[in-house]
Amino acid sequence: MNIILSNSSGIPIFEQIENAIKEAIFSDELKEEDMLPSVRNLANELKISFLTVKRAYDELEQAGFIKTVQGKGSFIAPKNLDLIKEEKLKEIQDYIEKVYNISKIANISEDEVKEIFRMIFEEEI
Repeated sequence: MNIILSNSSGIPIFEQIENAIKEAIFSDELKEEDMLPSVRNLANELKISFLTVKRAYDELEQAGFIKTVQGKGSFIAPKNLDLIKEEKLKEIQDYIEKVYNISKIANISEDEVKEIFRMIFEEEI
């Protein structure tokens, strides 16, 4: 797993780590029961504070993506398909809200936006 951090993205570093690990889980790069690097090792690799990595791991554990076993490390939790679907639905909702805001600013009608979606979905078939 390769995590690339950006100081200019506006997204907090701990959240960038979280997002990178989630993406690796969604893409099956990280599989159930895979061990994550220790907090200190990942912090050293990324040249950041171990507290930042710990916060990312704590957030991931709270959301059910990883589990930590005292003295053994952090592991990818068994996939909860409902959790994954809910996460992706939230991501889609956020993008659709951006599309809605752009369409309002540019005076693009709902029908025009629906037509774009229809065309995108037809290309996938």
